[in-house]
Amino acid sequence: MVRQSPTLPPPILLVEDTISLQIVYRAILEAAGHTVTVAANAAEARAHFQEHGPAVVLLDLVLPDRDGLELMQEFLALAPETGFIAITANNSADRAVEAMRAGAHDYLVKPIDEARLLDAVRNALAERRPRRAAPPVHVPDRGSAPVETSGFIGSSEPMRRIHGTIGSVARSMATVFITGESGTGKELCALAVHAHSARAQGPFIALNCGAIPQDLLESEVFGHMKGSFTGAISDKPGAAAAADGGTLFLDEICEMAPALQTKLLRFLQTSTVQPVGATRPRKVNVRIVCATNRDPLEAVRRGQFREDLYYRLYVVPIHMPPLRERGEDVIEIAESALIRFAEEEGRRFQGLSPEVQAQLMRLPWPGNVRQLLNVIRNVVVLNPGGLVTPEMLPPGLTLDEAAEPRDADEGASTDGLALDGLVGLSLAEAERRLIEATLARHGGSIPRAARVLEVSPSTLYRKLDGWKARAG
Repeated sequence: MVRQSPTLPPPILLVEDTISLQIVYRAILEAAGHTVTVAANAAEARAHFQEHGPAVVLLDLVLPDRDGLELMQEFLALAPETGFIAITANNSADRAVEAMRAGAHDYLVKPIDEARLLDAVRNALAERRPRRAAPPVHVPDRGSAPVETSGFIGSSEPMRRIHGTIGSVARSMATVFITGESGTGKELCALAVHAHSARAQGPFIALNCGAIPQDLLESEVFGHMKGSFTGAISDKPGAAAAADGGTLFLDEICEMAPALQTKLLRFLQTSTVQPVGATRPRKVNVRIVCATNRDPLEAVRRGQFREDLYYRLYVVPIHMPPLRERGEDVIEIAESALIRFAEEEGRRFQGLSPEVQAQLMRLPWPGNVRQLLNVIRNVVVLNPGGLVTPEMLPPGLTLDEAAEPRDADEGASTDGLALDGLVGLSLAEAERRLIEATLARHGGSIPRAARVLEVSPSTLYRKLDGWKARAG
């Protein structure tokens, strides 16, 4: 390839077979100071790519002589540091998703907004750097000491696959959509994506969409101006602005109200935020990672989540497996937590007895990793040290729990909860009785009740806190 003079701006290769669009895109890019080379088909694109060595390639995925996705993969094999921006038609979102998974930095949907085009190119150039080998994700061999990697501990096959996906996707701009039960470590997964990305030195801002009242969520995401509503006593930057240059993690994304989903989609399309009460939008450079403990596609089918937003966000899915499916990861996590908590509390522990290890392996762990960590914290706080024996485990954590069907709550319903007794009650009172009955059926487990009721656990926590406050 031809080396570019250091005084010239990095070249851009535009691969588009429609002449009118060539003219429009080229004019926009050149007006912004970019050097542009145009190709109308795959053969011309290959010649220009070899001659000019472009820093960024804008590639229409539908070409007259070859599939654009195959062409991109060929070019990436030759020059992995090239930033590819896929161009696709409005009804071809699945092709854009394929391109992102195959290594594209970003994608644009026709008709292309001028600001969105320039922003995508700017981001691709800013994050372009010589491609190095992916930071190693160390996975311990069986029998070795526990090793924590990017917040994860465990060497089970499901976790090995997750580590591999993170290593592949972290350095792109692809949106990562994390699913899994409550307590499986979805935020740790998001942190791992951030830590392995070119944005690792930038901020990581986490926002739980299910823990914030819907009427305040827009302000939390996009910010507000002083006086824009009652209680807005000063300007406040939202999470999107705070994450500029880094990663914005939107947890419990399926709990977001439909009106705010529309604004989030606009934000993803334009990379601009407009605080409540502001007259002008602001440009930000943010990578989105989101998560939910629900089935997002089912939420789309029920009309609770916008389909276009789903396809915009669901580019690289990562499913965090429940702890009960991770085998000996339970022991690795427990031993690592024991060391960490003992150091924090100034205690000395010698490890887990074989009896405790066997018991931990047999338990169903409905609260997943979060529940296991709470158990180990309880052991450390309430005992002076030594070898952890079954007697040190919290009351109620017995082998009887292991006899319960591990997925019993997945197929459960609210049938039999005396629904006839709800007739004649107000909607608020009926809701409260239904929630309380569901909690009673599942032993007070909020995660289990939330799955049965198909709501976020944070929703139940918020309602329970509200009822306690009113009762007090």
